[in-house]
Amino acid sequence: MATAERIAGTPGRTDRRTGRPRPTAGRITGRTLLYLALAVIGVVMIAPFAWMVLTSLKTPADIASAHPHILPRTWEFHNYLDAFKAAPFAVYARNSFIIAVGHTVLNVVFASMAGYSLARLPYRGRSLFFAAFVAALMIPTYTKILPEFLIVRFMPLAGGNDILGQGGTGWLNTWWALIIPGAITPFAVFLFRQFYLDLPVELEEAARLDGVGEFGIYARIMTPLVKPALTTVALLTFQESWNNFLWPLLVTQKDSLRVIQVGLSVFQTENHTQWQFLMAGTTLATLPMVLLFVAGQRYFVQGLATTGIK
Repeated sequence: MATAERIAGTPGRTDRRTGRPRPTAGRITGRTLLYLALAVIGVVMIAPFAWMVLTSLKTPADIASAHPHILPRTWEFHNYLDAFKAAPFAVYARNSFIIAVGHTVLNVVFASMAGYSLARLPYRGRSLFFAAFVAALMIPTYTKILPEFLIVRFMPLAGGNDILGQGGTGWLNTWWALIIPGAITPFAVFLFRQFYLDLPVELEEAARLDGVGEFGIYARIMTPLVKPALTTVALLTFQESWNNFLWPLLVTQKDSLRVIQVGLSVFQTENHTQWQFLMAGTTLATLPMVLLFVAGQRYFVQGLATTGIK
């Protein structure tokens, strides 16, 4: 018995309870090194967030000290309340939430429809449309800002503009400018198409035999089966919209339409930066995305992993 126990970890031996091969010494060492490497990478990635939170709880003297400490000498939790009093962050957060939810709903609904049509509906030019969406993925975001701004600025019959888009401000300083441009992304259409392609044809054929229309097949049969894609698109869209800074800065001047990312700039001036308030506001702006990712992590990872193997 003792001899059997000593050689239990050798190759070819199996666990009597599970029936699986026992790990060898080499596999244990490799797995340990992998976990150590992942732990180091995790620490490196979380370090900026930890620094942000700790800085938000420091005094200005601690931040400007020639010999700074990692932990605050005095834990200033009231920095968060002072940051909210410095600007109407409740309004900024409300605006960011409305815009992010609007983008998410529009992107999920219309991109899923487009992805379904590219994957399941036979019609002429389908391949060309799909190629156009793939080509759109290659266009850098910042190269589209100027054309989009000109479209918003010279929108006909909006903001005092005439039929030719002249004489007024168009959609500038309106919710239309914040929600409509960029609401539907080529990546979302591509992702939905990949998921719809993988669904069995027998499902829609059986639904047609039961008299279900095409929209009913899309909404009631196919779409409930692509929950990972729905969650992935929703999370990515909400995250991109919530963190958007440049576009809201360009198309709004009213304080009532400012978003939280633009509102954080009140703590940065040409000669001085209030780091404790800036980090407090940034922490609060980051918190919703962390909670959303934790809530949808399983579907998010599954969606990206499944897309990669198709």
